[in-house]
Amino acid sequence: MKTKLFASVLALSGALFCGPLRADLPGTIAKVKPSVVIVGTFKATNSPRFGLRGTGFVVGDAGSNTSNLVITNAHVLPQPEEADMDATVVVQVRTGPDELQMRPAVVLEVDKLHDLSLLRFEGPAVSALSVGDSDAVQEGQAIAFTGFPIGGALGFSPVTHRGTISSIAAAALPTPSARGLNEKTIRSLRGGSFNVFQLDGTAYPGNSGGPLFDPDTGAVLGVVNMVFIKGTRESALSAPSGISYAIPSKFIATLLQRHKSQ
Repeated sequence: MKTKLFASVLALSGALFCGPLRADLPGTIAKVKPSVVIVGTFKATNSPRFGLRGTGFVVGDAGSNTSNLVITNAHVLPQPEEADMDATVVVQVRTGPDELQMRPAVVLEVDKLHDLSLLRFEGPAVSALSVGDSDAVQEGQAIAFTGFPIGGALGFSPVTHRGTISSIAAAALPTPSARGLNEKTIRSLRGGSFNVFQLDGTAYPGNSGGPLFDPDTGAVLGVVNMVFIKGTRESALSAPSGISYAIPSKFIATLLQRHKSQ
């Protein structure tokens, strides 16, 4: 009897000191992957006809498990100065373990300040991710992010990395002189600085627009963003810093709310 009682006390003490059991990350990844999409452009006269531009993920309205709405970065979309502005914006959604289907998409709204865009694609709805509370995120918190690093050079299979929130810092940092200012910094200062998540995890070109999520629940906590990392794609590949950034998910919620009110 004493042995059983002692064992019960040990088990209870372990639960109290170790905290709640963490969910299985492979299970969370399996839940997240069907909602992660490839964002790109399609033009019949191009070679190749499809060009990958980044990652996106499907989000739904409150209480919705499926949707045709996609969040990605604003800089992932074709820019006005690019030559192929007549190319069609498309997403590729996963319809099977090794099967992708291309869907035409329209841009519903672009939030340049926070480098976010909201798209809607055609066809059947896809499993949607829930948007978590980024205001509750703390430094040191475990995270994971999924995307298509190095522009699909590793294939069009989603790749997941683990990391932590290493810092929560202002997106527009003070510069020592006017020469350090650029268009993005000025726009951020005028719009009011906001905090971003600095990650202890290496992202690459192609990860842009991918979901940053809670490894226990799969709830989206942010959007991986490459604008604040490197000046060129080449430098990010040849000398990855190990430091990446993400836009907090509260700006996704605001974007979705604005769209609902329109």
